[in-house]
Amino acid sequence: MRPSRLLAAAPPSLLAGTGIVSLQAGAGLAGRLFDVASPAALTGLRLWSAAAVLAMLGWRGLRATLAFSRDRHDWAVVVCFGLVLAVMNFCIYQAFARIPLGIAVTIEFLGPLAVAVATSRRLTDLLWVALAMTGVLLLSHGGAGGGSLPGTGSGLNLAGVIFALVSAACWAGYIVLSAATGRRFTGSTGLVIAMIVAAIAVTGPAVAAGGAALRRPAVLATGVAVGLLSSVIPYRLELEALRRIPARVFGIWMSLEPAVAALAGLVLLGQVLALPEWLAIVAVVAASAGASATAGPRPVAQSGPAATAEARRSYDE
Repeated sequence: MRPSRLLAAAPPSLLAGTGIVSLQAGAGLAGRLFDVASPAALTGLRLWSAAAVLAMLGWRGLRATLAFSRDRHDWAVVVCFGLVLAVMNFCIYQAFARIPLGIAVTIEFLGPLAVAVATSRRLTDLLWVALAMTGVLLLSHGGAGGGSLPGTGSGLNLAGVIFALVSAACWAGYIVLSAATGRRFTGSTGLVIAMIVAAIAVTGPAVAAGGAALRRPAVLATGVAVGLLSSVIPYRLELEALRRIPARVFGIWMSLEPAVAALAGLVLLGQVLALPEWLAIVAVVAASAGASATAGPRPVAQSGPAATAEARRSYDE
């Protein structure tokens, strides 16, 4: 059976769940390489491999786009989108190297919730944000447990938290620019161009920090696997799931990412979290799921992960 038919036959819940597990497994796999390759180098490997695969899959649309002149505002939007993707990936990998995977993803999830605050006039969304802030407070007081990475001492590493917060801000920008790019470019062409821009943008830091590690076949192969697991596979599965379910439902499922990330950190990296940190993750998961469940039908009113789902679906319309 052809892969496209297998995807069409699979339940949307299985597709979404597999995409979430694939994304966090890729993050955990990258984390296992931090002793031999820098976070910047792994960011480069992830984006280079993802850009290459997506360019091959979307070559026809990309060629058609490049063959015709476009408005400079279209290019400005997609270039900004690519730069946001580059900074988001760079910062989250820097965070992964300093704080546990589950905590980094939990902090990063504040980005979609910030979009919910900025775009919604509903009191309910403010309640979800308050719940998320409760989770953040728990993180700030719960870092003295098992959540610290080796060598960081007690409590969370401040630089790691800052990198995760920058990544969260970029995720908010991703939602806005992804939707804008989807309106200006047909199919997945906009994403392909943005991914190429992101790959080029991180090349300098990745090569400078990677050094000899980028010449090791094992590191290169693992980097390609990270790109497939963290970008190509989740994107393809999410698109197929979003064809058959509302973005609101998908957003609820996607809210499980911080919890899955924490489990990936435990299984793949041995990162044991303290009870307050698990409670913080539960609070952010509940806030994100609640924001998605109460999201309105209009894309501009989407809250939390539902906004990301709506932005991603714009590429397929």
